[in-house]
Amino acid sequence: MSLRPVLFAIAILPLLNGCTGALSTLDPAGPAAASIATLWWLMFWASVALFLLIAGLLWAVWRRPGFGKALAPMRWIIWGGLAMPGVLLTALVGYALVTGERLLPHTLDQPPTRVVAHGVMWQWHFSYPDNQETLVTSVLHIPAGEPVDVIVTSGDVIHSFWVPRLAGKIDAIPGHENTIRIQADRPGTYRGVCAEFCGDGHTEMRFTIEAHERASFETLMAELADV
Repeated sequence: MSLRPVLFAIAILPLLNGCTGALSTLDPAGPAAASIATLWWLMFWASVALFLLIAGLLWAVWRRPGFGKALAPMRWIIWGGLAMPGVLLTALVGYALVTGERLLPHTLDQPPTRVVAHGVMWQWHFSYPDNQETLVTSVLHIPAGEPVDVIVTSGDVIHSFWVPRLAGKIDAIPGHENTIRIQADRPGTYRGVCAEFCGDGHTEMRFTIEAHERASFETLMAELADV
């Protein structure tokens, strides 16, 4: 038995899943998405290391029957079945909690730009509270290179606001406001979707975020205010 097929399968997994694209969490374009991608890769390689360790032990037993019998069964259970996964999982959960805490919209010295994403079956309405409630549908404009707080609400059922390349997802709940902080490192167009099944039109509940240089963003906001 050779480990080469196993190693080859592990090596091509990212290629099979697709690591790039408009909706890829592994192609981050902002700090929040980068933290999520880093956590994903850390968990992926930790699982690969654990898999290879177990595969190595199975290979050793297959090649040399009786391998490891010098170690008492209870020690295998304690060290291999409890201690090792316990330490690994504790480290991963601890890192995930720290990462998650950093993603929360903490208070900044300079208040970030605020926008509102209001979900209704089956589309998103975006408005800008700091700009006389100018309303735009399906396209959200933000300044690039700086944090933006998105206040997410719903007018009917539970939806979920998700821009994979910029941040994680957050639910839009009727009668409740949730806030998610996003940031696009550079100007560009970023795709978003509703990540919570909300009825027949769920798959069409898509939207676009357009990130602009600060000067261009202010000019656009002035133009929208005059409409």
